[in-house]
Amino acid sequence: MTTAKRDTYTPETLLSVAVQVFIERGYDGTSMEHLSKAAGISKSSIYHHVTGKEELLRRAVSRALDELFGILDEEHARVGTAAERLEYVVRRMVEVLMAELPYVTLLLRVRGNTGTERWALERRREFDHRVAALLKDAAAEGDVRADVEVRLATRLVFGMINSIVEWYRPDGPDGRGGASGVSGASGAGEREVVEAVARLVFGGLRKAS
Repeated sequence: MTTAKRDTYTPETLLSVAVQVFIERGYDGTSMEHLSKAAGISKSSIYHHVTGKEELLRRAVSRALDELFGILDEEHARVGTAAERLEYVVRRMVEVLMAELPYVTLLLRVRGNTGTERWALERRREFDHRVAALLKDAAAEGDVRADVEVRLATRLVFGMINSIVEWYRPDGPDGRGGASGVSGASGAGEREVVEAVARLVFGGLRKAS
């Protein structure tokens, strides 16, 4: 476990360290003592900035959710055909996931055992439903194949994107970013991952000409 140096401690450092500890130990398995040791500060110093670990969790998952929902407000997510908007959103989801990897990883691992976790799950479902609505609209406009049920396609698309947190690592062997433990993918840069996901998703979804 990485421990932050005391002289570089900031509220942002604390949040970053807390996210890593939550991921490593699980939220339920993390105590304030664990956070104190990892951050290199006293528990009283932590309480000076937050009320407890659940506030840190809410700040962390809020960061991921804000970035994801922000995609839907971007111009290319609102203008064009449903298929065009869907492809833009999918690409941006992959970009956000890689840019905010620890925060999105934590978001995907909440289980609903606390009020904050249940809130995060509800927000995730809302986001999923809005993306699913784009896919449904694209099907209605005739731009995606009709022989794959929309809800199933949505789950498969999200499954592919969300699985990136399990293998993507920002620092690959060539320093460009990469995939850890995936044969043939080690060293893949962010742009390569985005393009690969887009090709796989839309190569399968688009109606054959």
